[in-house]
Amino acid sequence: MFLISAALLLQAVAPDTAALARRIASAADLAVAEYRMGVVDGRIVAAEEVEEARLFLGEAGRRAEALPAAVSDGAVTELATALRWVERTGPADSVAAAVARLHLTLTQGLGISLVEYPARPPLLAHGAEVYRRECASCHGDAGHGDGPAARGLDPAPANLADFDGLIDVTPLAFFQRITIGVAGTAMPAYEATMSPADRWAVAAYATTLRQVSPSGSVPAGLTDFPRLAAMNDAEILATLGSGATHAQLAAVRHWQPADDPGRFATIFGTVRGQITTATKHAASGDHDAAKTAAFDAYLAFEEVERAVRVADAALATSLEASFADLRTQVSVPTDPARRDAVTRELLSGLERAERAIADRPSQGNIFVQSLMILLREGLEAILIIGALLTFLTKVGAGHRRQDIHVGVGAAIILSIITAVLLETVFHLSAAQQEVLEGITMLVAVGVLFYVSYWLLSKMEVAKWTSFVKGRVADAVSGGSTFALATAAFLAVYREGFETILFYKALLVSGGSGGGTFWPVTWGVLAGSAVLAVVYVAITRWGVRLPLKPFFAVTSAFLYYTAFVFAGKGIAELQAGGIVGTSVLPGWPRLPALGIYPTIETLIAQGVLLVLALGAVGYVLTRREEMVMDEVVGEEALEVVGRMS
Repeated sequence: MFLISAALLLQAVAPDTAALARRIASAADLAVAEYRMGVVDGRIVAAEEVEEARLFLGEAGRRAEALPAAVSDGAVTELATALRWVERTGPADSVAAAVARLHLTLTQGLGISLVEYPARPPLLAHGAEVYRRECASCHGDAGHGDGPAARGLDPAPANLADFDGLIDVTPLAFFQRITIGVAGTAMPAYEATMSPADRWAVAAYATTLRQVSPSGSVPAGLTDFPRLAAMNDAEILATLGSGATHAQLAAVRHWQPADDPGRFATIFGTVRGQITTATKHAASGDHDAAKTAAFDAYLAFEEVERAVRVADAALATSLEASFADLRTQVSVPTDPARRDAVTRELLSGLERAERAIADRPSQGNIFVQSLMILLREGLEAILIIGALLTFLTKVGAGHRRQDIHVGVGAAIILSIITAVLLETVFHLSAAQQEVLEGITMLVAVGVLFYVSYWLLSKMEVAKWTSFVKGRVADAVSGGSTFALATAAFLAVYREGFETILFYKALLVSGGSGGGTFWPVTWGVLAGSAVLAVVYVAITRWGVRLPLKPFFAVTSAFLYYTAFVFAGKGIAELQAGGIVGTSVLPGWPRLPALGIYPTIETLIAQGVLLVLALGAVGYVLTRREEMVMDEVVGEEALEVVGRMS
């Protein structure tokens, strides 16, 4: 979102008029940029770009009629001139010249500045990307003016890493130089070829090239970018006070706000609302209003476009094309089916974009899920191995406990190897990462659901323990060390594989931002500590755990995790192009629950709900088995308590 600094207003102008003038100027600037991409040496190389330039200029001209009479006629004339050059496939410089005269008409006639300061600091990562693409060839990767294209240039490119020489240069000055170029040098003007957002981003990044490594906190008063953009380094040092260091100055220049998912959600909501308005107007035959709404939708999207481009450049490009299609479809009478198809495609892309930049998992939520997974799986392993060791003592084979330990050790080692291999597969298959992650989460859904409901979980533990004890009995009677170790290995590796699967799915559920790593890690550490205490309490002090409440709570969390994974797993397959994305406009988005406004994700979670209700019904019809299950569970705790 862009904010105009009040200090730049040269005289009192109605806010609505000033905003309208800037929107007209922005549209005209976009038209110039699109036209330069569409026409090269007098030939049309991208007809869709030329058409976009025509639409932008036409829309700007229509809006210019609403300006005050003192500037309206001049603005409309310059926009009409630019449009005629476009329609004649004239020189791009002629279009740009007409737009430059438009800027002069607006600034002088209304007494305002058309320079827009970003309300939030530009993304330095994006600025670095633009710098590498547009500037590094001359200025060099580190800004020393030693790029491969700098050889033979006279004068040589500026050394952007020269702190003393640039201490008085502000980000605004860099922005202006990037915009209009530097006369007498090889520095070109980027006003027509680079968006204002890109120019601000690279200007902010260029300002950091002369700084040392940042260190220290940033005062709240120095996080306001419109203010910082007009301050040079000397002024910032003075504001920081006596004793301020260059490292503190660097911290100010490098400061970036945390992403605000709420802000992103609001912007995407505005974009969708404008799209809905555009299609409604088009359906009713009001194509002028439809064009205005479609254009406003695109301008609103521009506020998040750079964040989307950083996350997924191909998606950002695809969305720009979809917006162009929408503007075309609503501008004139057309096939309603085609218009609806374009709208669905655009809404689908917006849904994917919002997931890419706005979905942030709750760290507290991820921590609890991580903790519960380890507690549930870890205690089950303790119960099973404890029962096996006690069983050996009962049958007079206590001397063979070492065989059990061998099997347990082998299972732990193989579990670690499995985890490494799983990570290797994901690393080697980066092109299909979304698909692999989606499949992982859906497989985890099936396993999680199988062990989630508390009664079925306890029955499954009892049955599994009984099965493994049968294998152990056979091994003891046969005298086979390998068979006994294999039985223990099978019991533990099964729990280890489930745990690995669950944690892999939990890690990828946070997306590419890596926001789940530390919550999952802290959950594992906390769970390990709790399991250690529980093990000691049972084996040394004979403490009896309330098995039924424990499995009730942990299984409920596992079902919740399965529900989340069901939605996010389908979402990953949608991102990978395996599953379609049918958006339901107006349906709530609750990423914490894995709920997205698409038919496919909701069907997956609906099936899981139906299965859960079926499981509850199944248990309620077999209440008599609860007594048997509780007895088996208590016996499991008792045998663990008798371990030496």
